Amino acid sequence: MRFSEYATFDGLALGRMVRERKATPAELMDAAVARAEKHNPKLNAIVFKDYGRARDAARAHKAGVAPFAGVPLLLKDIMGDCAGMPTRSACAFFPATPMPSDSEVVARYKRAGFIPFGKTNAPELGIPPVTESRLYGPAHNPWNLQRTPGGSSGGSAAAVAAGIVPVAHGNDGGGSIRIPAACCGLVGLKPTRGRISLAPNLGDILGGLVVEHVLSRTVRDSAAALDATAGPMPGDPYFPPSPLRPYLYEASTPPKRLRIAFSTVNPLGGATHPDCIEATQRAARLCADLGHEVEEATPQLNYQMLAQLFETVYSAGVALSIEATRMLTGAEPTPDKFETFTWNMYERGSKVSAPQYLIAQALLQQAARQFAAFFESHDLFLTPTLGQPPLRIGAIDFMSPATTLLDEKITNFAVACPVYNITGHPAISLPLDWNHEGLPIGVMFGGRYGDEATLIQLAGQLEEAQPWIGRKPPVWD
Repeated sequence: MRFSEYATFDGLALGRMVRERKATPAELMDAAVARAEKHNPKLNAIVFKDYGRARDAARAHKAGVAPFAGVPLLLKDIMGDCAGMPTRSACAFFPATPMPSDSEVVARYKRAGFIPFGKTNAPELGIPPVTESRLYGPAHNPWNLQRTPGGSSGGSAAAVAAGIVPVAHGNDGGGSIRIPAACCGLVGLKPTRGRISLAPNLGDILGGLVVEHVLSRTVRDSAAALDATAGPMPGDPYFPPSPLRPYLYEASTPPKRLRIAFSTVNPLGGATHPDCIEATQRAARLCADLGHEVEEATPQLNYQMLAQLFETVYSAGVALSIEATRMLTGAEPTPDKFETFTWNMYERGSKVSAPQYLIAQALLQQAARQFAAFFESHDLFLTPTLGQPPLRIGAIDFMSPATTLLDEKITNFAVACPVYNITGHPAISLPLDWNHEGLPIGVMFGGRYGDEATLIQLAGQLEEAQPWIGRKPPVWD
């Protein structure tokens, strides 16, 4: 397969070509590596290369009926544990020790036919909504190299947007799949809490804030990847209702007439950029043109309080990560081993008492009930994914003593995303718009707990009505 041909196909199409013997896994891997070597010097999307073992795996691969047979895959350097590759969470304090075994989600990727060949860039411990760690340096957006690809799955998003892979692993604890998807013109689905198991080492993370999934160029790839990875493991603390039908089926099934609420208001009171407002309004009109009932409405939540509670839980999680690494390695955490932003979060989290943490969790769960009630009268909720277009690299100074998770530059950028992590509801960012600078502007639809099916149905309908697959960034060929 020629270098230029490989990137024009999505993951399912490549897998079908392998099954039909029109391409071999080794050819796909060679094409992916060639694109990685060409584009990564500009993007800094890939931070660990495992080309040799991946090529061996590709040569030994038996296609069978796997949907993504022989398709190259990149794993995020946070939670994407793969035997033989390190997971450092973009933090120098975490040792570069190869993982002894696969996490359950990575094992499921492999059973679906994917062949991992590297790890992608992320911010330190995955905290910020941009990818600019001190350990790896900034990742760059293929649409504009001076702009962020978002975070924390920014390296994965940049690699998919540049055609290095059709699908890449990500995870989302406050928007970390949806933010990069919006920045890079991709599909970014955050599944329902518990939809994808965090086995074998974890039950949940931060009371269920964090979920696993992928970034992709097409809705059907996201749906098929969810089919391949969804489902509980024995001992999981909770899991949502099983889907009635495969998600891939839903991607080509038109939805019923939906009741869609929309809002362009920043719920924390900051300004929403006109480009993001216009993109959301155009998406609302498109939904109305497709026959859906659309009205301006918003859940009534105390977002200021939620932001404070979210920061409490998140900072405790940062302290947990660092203290767990101390226990495992014997290394002593000191300020020089971290970005100032991370160290501030660690110190803050170390002071959160057990009662304070449990109170925060209880109040967040109370808010989740209020949010769920909104979906008794609406099927979906449409907002801008981000309050601003992709930020310029360096816009946030993570070595500043004053920078916190509640910095206005962070909250005004990612403001709409965390409510879905707090409540556990699914949400999807879709690339329906680009601004006058040629930057992607994502819009986000959120749905009921456990109802990824409706989101995927509408996403498939919108993708057909206003296709985006033909748009290519400057970093492509």
